Amino acid sequence: MKNSAITNLLLAALTLLFFASCKKSADQDLAATQVQETLDLSKIPFDSTLVSSFFEKHPLLQKYQLDVNKLYRKYDYHYLWYDKNGSNEFASVVYNKIINLPEEGIETTIPYQTELNLVYDSAKESTSPNTISELLTTALYFFYIDKVYHGIDAAKSNEMEWFLPREKQTYTTYTDSLIIDPTLLKKDKKTLFSQYYLLKEQLKKYREIEKKGGWDSISLPQGYKTLKIGDSVLAIAQVRKRLFLDGFIKTNTESLVYDADLADALVQFKKTRGFDGDKLLYGSTLNYLSTPVSSLIKTLVVNMERCRWVSKDISKAKELIAINIPSYELSYFKNGEIVLKSNVVVGKTVNKTVIFSAPMKYIVFSPYWNLPTSIIKKEILPAMAKDPNYLATHNMEWNDGNVRQKPGVKNSLGLVKFLFPNSNAIYLHDTPSKHLFSRDQRAFSHGCIRVAKPVELANKIMEDDPNWNSQKIDEAMNKGKETWYTLKNKIPVYIGYFTAWEDRDGILHFYDDVYKRDEALAVLLFTK
Repeated sequence: MKNSAITNLLLAALTLLFFASCKKSADQDLAATQVQETLDLSKIPFDSTLVSSFFEKHPLLQKYQLDVNKLYRKYDYHYLWYDKNGSNEFASVVYNKIINLPEEGIETTIPYQTELNLVYDSAKESTSPNTISELLTTALYFFYIDKVYHGIDAAKSNEMEWFLPREKQTYTTYTDSLIIDPTLLKKDKKTLFSQYYLLKEQLKKYREIEKKGGWDSISLPQGYKTLKIGDSVLAIAQVRKRLFLDGFIKTNTESLVYDADLADALVQFKKTRGFDGDKLLYGSTLNYLSTPVSSLIKTLVVNMERCRWVSKDISKAKELIAINIPSYELSYFKNGEIVLKSNVVVGKTVNKTVIFSAPMKYIVFSPYWNLPTSIIKKEILPAMAKDPNYLATHNMEWNDGNVRQKPGVKNSLGLVKFLFPNSNAIYLHDTPSKHLFSRDQRAFSHGCIRVAKPVELANKIMEDDPNWNSQKIDEAMNKGKETWYTLKNKIPVYIGYFTAWEDRDGILHFYDDVYKRDEALAVLLFTK
């Protein structure tokens, strides 16, 4: 009995000890959980030497090692992507942005994406900071902003003959603002040139069309050179479907008959391709209609890249003259509003107009045309050999060993030129060859830009100058004596190259790649 009592006593003691131990363990777990819930992991520093070892194991991201070190030095090597709840909102936003790079027109392989996916797939299950995950997110964050906000290196854009000044991007301030308010990354529309965001929305639209199968190639039926209102053929139904998918008509009746509504839609479509047209349906128009949606997507991506090369502050200029070579159009802005539009003639393929910018400083009325040496050698001297009176016939003369054309209505520069001094010897000017402005394709010059509305441009530039009025401008233009005037306010002139552009009415335009620049850029952008 005694032994039985001792045994029972020991069992009771062990039972009490067991439950006491369980209670203590539970209390410790609860305390640990409470500490974990209240601990702000962003206050925990990590070993700075881990940065170097991370990049040794992730060599595809070594380009960003200096940026990563600089960022963490600023924050004393504290975690940026964790808070008291684990992976923070900023991390989730950045992760979603990285894996959705195609939405930004970026066609590239994301380094270590599988590893990144594992990090964020398990993020909800663990709140413990992980240095490798932290640094991977940071490095890929720099990869993201490099691809989206900077684009290809300036040296490569120069190879594309793009000499507009590129803004040197710094992201320290931008990163700081995002850490404070991560939602800025979702809604930001000010980091890039505004046209970028318009093309981004268009890219989304055309990718949806592509997912649904796009459209078919269309050709004229045998025996037809054009189609007109009233014609009834299968091609009409195909055109109707094509314009419906692209939003030019609201409903697709599937009718084979070419009616007035379809004709109106077709005229609007032609305008978006850079030419004014009648209501006849030509084979050339069908070629534009048949352009695969994949090709339009590529064009959008290429032009989104070009937008990365333009300063976002360009629209803040008080005055600005912009020329887009593929659209053959000049736009003059004052205080953000377009005050003048004009057709232009640009350089031929062999005499390409250069993509650059410079401030307009002078207007020259009744100008001489000082012929470039290349034109004298290739054109003037051979012409003089055939006709000794060539110079007199064309109102030209020798001047200090060079040839110049005297002022007058037959002068190749017309009655006025607008100078923005540059090493390319390019400027804007009038021309006596007015008929060229009515053509859809207008690449005819030796590189300078001929303006269809030179009188209107001169008046708009000078309208706030008390020294000038329309009468004085007209007199100076027809004086027959060269007169220079220095502008009080220098006007930035930007000569760009965009084959896709959304106008202020929300209409997307595609223009012919007159200098064949798109494909070379696409090769760089679409290389995985």
